[in-house]
Amino acid sequence: MRPRLLPALMLAGLLTLTACGGPSGSGAAASPTCPDGRIRMGVEPFEDPAKLLPAARVLGEALQRRLNCPVDIQVTEDYSAEVLAMRNDKLELGLFGPLGYVFAEQRAGAEAVASFGTADGTLSSYTAAIWVPKDSPITSVAQLRDRSLALGSVGSTSGDALPRQALLDAGLQQADVRIDYAGGHPEALLALVNGKVDAAEINSQQQAAATASGTFDASRFRKVWTSAPIPNDPVTVRGNLDPAFKAALRDALLNLDPQAVGEVGALLDVSPPGKLVPVDKATYAPLFELAAKLGLTEKDVE
Repeated sequence: MRPRLLPALMLAGLLTLTACGGPSGSGAAASPTCPDGRIRMGVEPFEDPAKLLPAARVLGEALQRRLNCPVDIQVTEDYSAEVLAMRNDKLELGLFGPLGYVFAEQRAGAEAVASFGTADGTLSSYTAAIWVPKDSPITSVAQLRDRSLALGSVGSTSGDALPRQALLDAGLQQADVRIDYAGGHPEALLALVNGKVDAAEINSQQQAAATASGTFDASRFRKVWTSAPIPNDPVTVRGNLDPAFKAALRDALLNLDPQAVGEVGALLDVSPPGKLVPVDKATYAPLFELAAKLGLTEKDVE
């Protein structure tokens, strides 16, 4: 599930966790794999902090053991804050959503190096979809004209950009559909389940989470549109780091224990977990193309 904002009381800017549990950077000596005495990793706010922070901490601890360097996990308020932090050299690593990575690459020189693999070593992915009640007369995106459509949140890859592109591909302008930004994927799903809208975006990650929790019964609904697979969130390194340090980070990430990676991967519907797998800018080329087609900027991404 991928709600994009965390409660304001939790986030006056950054929530910081030192993976080792001690003070940031304590006891670390400069080395090729720890040049500044610590590694700072930003994480997008895509899940409830009660779930996200412990999972991110497990990944950080695994990376710390691999590089013998304290890892600070920083959950940013939103994508823009994470991009800005990397641009200002406040982060060495960043976990971005696919569309957020587009702007991180353009504005902060972020380089995608790894993403979440399945147990067989394949890059994991998810899909966006538009659902309607099973008894709805709507059978295509074109029939959403003058109907209400719940979307997750402005700037979400699967909860905004891709469904809006689907509307354009069906010959509809945004004004032709009554769009309701529900505030997140769970809220969009509930708007449909509770009969508040004619249709809603429900991505495959949210569908799996809601089905497991008993809040969604797919037999009562049907899909009228599904996107092409979206490569899962990339872990990125700051582009202006020393090449040897970047290489060490990449090697460490790609060799982390699958169980440690799987704590975050499970929140992205990757099960059973595998190791992180190599990715690069070309992996996310469709997202760069989507941003250009829709005229999106980083201000459009939460």
